[in-house]
Amino acid sequence: MLEVKQSQYGRGIFATRDIKKDELLEVSPVIVFPKEEYKNLKKTTLIAYVFWWGENYDDCALALGIGSLFNHSSTPNAIFKRKIKKGTIKFYAYTDIKAGEEIRINYNGEPDDKTPLWFEGE
Repeated sequence: MLEVKQSQYGRGIFATRDIKKDELLEVSPVIVFPKEEYKNLKKTTLIAYVFWWGENYDDCALALGIGSLFNHSSTPNAIFKRKIKKGTIKFYAYTDIKAGEEIRINYNGEPDDKTPLWFEGE
C-alpha cells in the first residue's frame, strides 16, 4: 500500500493504491530519546526525523520502519497519533488518497495547525 521513493522534498512515502480516509497506513515502533539527550541529538542529522514525545512532549522519538520518512504539509492527507504507553506512532489517512500520491503529515501534530516550522516550504 505504501512505498518509499524520491519526492521533491527528498525521500517520501507514496500510495501504491487508492486509500480511503481513516484507513490505517502504518504502525511504527519508536526509539525514545529522553529530554536530557536532546542537546546532543540536535547536533545530529536524526533531529530532522524525530517526533516530540512523552506526557509533556519534552522527549523525542525516532519512528522506525517508514514512520520518520513522511514529509510535511500544512494541508496534509494523513495524520499521526502517538501511542506513548505502547511506544508506537500510528499513521492514518486524513483524506482519501489516490494511488501515486505522496502521503504527507503536518509536523505540528494537528492537521490544520499553521504554526511556522523550523524550515521554509509547504
